[in-house]
Amino acid sequence: MTTFLLLRHAAHDTVGEVLSGRLPGVRLGPAGQAQARRLGERLRGMAIAGLYSSPRERAVETAEAIALVCGLAGPRVVPALDEIDFGAWSGRRFAELDADAGWRLWNERRSLARTPNGEAMVDVQARAVAALATLAAEHGEAGTLAVVSHADVIKAVVMYHLGLRLDDWWRLEIAPASLTRLVIDAQGARLAGLNEPVD
Repeated sequence: MTTFLLLRHAAHDTVGEVLSGRLPGVRLGPAGQAQARRLGERLRGMAIAGLYSSPRERAVETAEAIALVCGLAGPRVVPALDEIDFGAWSGRRFAELDADAGWRLWNERRSLARTPNGEAMVDVQARAVAALATLAAEHGEAGTLAVVSHADVIKAVVMYHLGLRLDDWWRLEIAPASLTRLVIDAQGARLAGLNEPVD
């Protein structure tokens, strides 16, 4: 049995305002750093066998804070846990994107739409699910693994394991620095906790 602690990175200064995507240099501000430390405090005492992170700075910084508080080795970066490649939408404000027909289609039909010069949600789901399966196999499919990633990546993993449609992505809330627990064993997968807040 493998328990995945799926952790969204802590908040950066433009979270909820700008679609950061894979833009370089999006780091945690003081509030996000404090939030990441509190997330580490929440995880302290858990028998975490491995700590993994998306390559985005905000995710790595969150994972490093967890490692420091929990006395773990630094995180291993896994490219397949990366944020969605939003292509030409990266760096645009959500208020601006709301007027874009392509953006509206993306949010209405994630199963069919693709970001401009970027990824389709089904591709994001496939790479993230495969990455977790690889990590579970590396650990002998036993133990607790902490994974720091991004809201939509975590949603894609949860939806796959629960048999939900990608078009229902909006039904799940994944807040900054939240904890989602996914347990996978021989029977399949079960959700042990969703979007548990850091505070």
